[in-house]
Amino acid sequence: MLSYAVKAQLCTGSLGDPVVFINFGSSGNSGPGYSAPGYTYINSSCPDDGFYTITSATANCFGNAWHSVNSDHTGNGNFMLVNASYTPADFFLYTVKGLCPNTTYEFSAWIMNVLLSVSGIRPDLTFKIETTTGMVLYTYNTGSISVSAQPLWQQYGFYFTTTAGVSDVVLRITNNAPGGIGNDLAIDDIGFRPCGPVINAHINGLIGSTIEVCVDQQQPYSLSADLSAGFINPVYQWQLSKDTGSSWIDIPGANSPVYLRNSTGAGNFWYRMSVAESGNNGISSCRVASNMLKVRVHELPLVNAGTDRLLIKGKKSILDGYASGDDLTLTWSPPDYLDNTAIARPSIIPMQNTYYQLQAVSSAGCANKDWVLVQVVDDIFIPTGFTPNNDGRNDYWRIPYLDPLLGTMVSVFNRYGQLVYQVKGGEVKWDGTMGGIPQGAGTYVYFLHFTDGSPDRKGTLNLIR
Repeated sequence: MLSYAVKAQLCTGSLGDPVVFINFGSSGNSGPGYSAPGYTYINSSCPDDGFYTITSATANCFGNAWHSVNSDHTGNGNFMLVNASYTPADFFLYTVKGLCPNTTYEFSAWIMNVLLSVSGIRPDLTFKIETTTGMVLYTYNTGSISVSAQPLWQQYGFYFTTTAGVSDVVLRITNNAPGGIGNDLAIDDIGFRPCGPVINAHINGLIGSTIEVCVDQQQPYSLSADLSAGFINPVYQWQLSKDTGSSWIDIPGANSPVYLRNSTGAGNFWYRMSVAESGNNGISSCRVASNMLKVRVHELPLVNAGTDRLLIKGKKSILDGYASGDDLTLTWSPPDYLDNTAIARPSIIPMQNTYYQLQAVSSAGCANKDWVLVQVVDDIFIPTGFTPNNDGRNDYWRIPYLDPLLGTMVSVFNRYGQLVYQVKGGEVKWDGTMGGIPQGAGTYVYFLHFTDGSPDRKGTLNLIR
């Protein structure tokens, strides 16, 4: 589906948000909903002469004399489809409420000539803006709307100014051409927006209207707006959107041409200046708005270098670090004793106590880091006894220098060869019980099996009660 450039002069200044936006809904063929004097509504995607419908598509009409149109102007809803009557008539009549007096508005609509034949009658439309008493405020004629080889939406529009005391106007669209073979059209996205003097917003000291910054590198940014002539007594209001322009909220107290933006958390923050005449500032239908200034604050990567640990000199272990974020680049340092500095869990064989730093840098250039201390000992210390009597002293048998990440299997057997305790790759902490039952005092045998190929170790320990 093609869209074409503007076919008439629209607002040359700054626009406000739509006051009225008619897009005919988004769910299949729907009821009329709009006044069409001289025309009859029909629930059909191929209306006959003098009929219209609200539909999301039309195809195979009148021996394929029309375009097959499979979507509206924006591709996600309905449009109004009109088969012209034999005599010129109004096919759209709508009262627009809530406008501001003495205010300029842009009107625009998207039109398609659905006829394929270049010899057929072409639509010729007149748009009129009237007061509710019938006084014409503005008239615009499209002229003959051309035939296209492919379905082609073309935008037509103009701007007009309301008079004193006028807040409601009537939009009247008339098809001037006669019906017959041709003069068939689709219309969509009819809108009214306030139009006013040009407002140019910018970020002082920077080129462009977008800032990309990491959350820890923010600084106050001065936003300012320049207003061209046109307002008599302008009232300024800076606005913020956190949903990429879908909705806007007024920033309390931000009522001058300059606004100082301070640091925030991560997220998308869009800013604009809206302006209205004094007395109308709180009415959205009276405001016009500047271009948008965009500040995107990026999160820092989440980085954890892992837990501090003790390691036997000469043994290999793995740093259990991790990082999360968008498209990260990882770097461990220092590189000494590392098998790979660019992965989250490299192998290490440190020969001395070492602080290892894991740094992660996101695709936005935001960096974060964390450290882990690896203490190196000559050998593990295996206690030869413990007293599990709950006095808070020596109540557990532990092997303090054994790194859980080595995956060592530690087993303890009683004098009958029965396994009473076992742990693999975890903290060694035996409380002298088996299945919650205290074991008797005496000598027990421990066995350490190293998964890295180091010689196994075996010895005895005394459980004292």
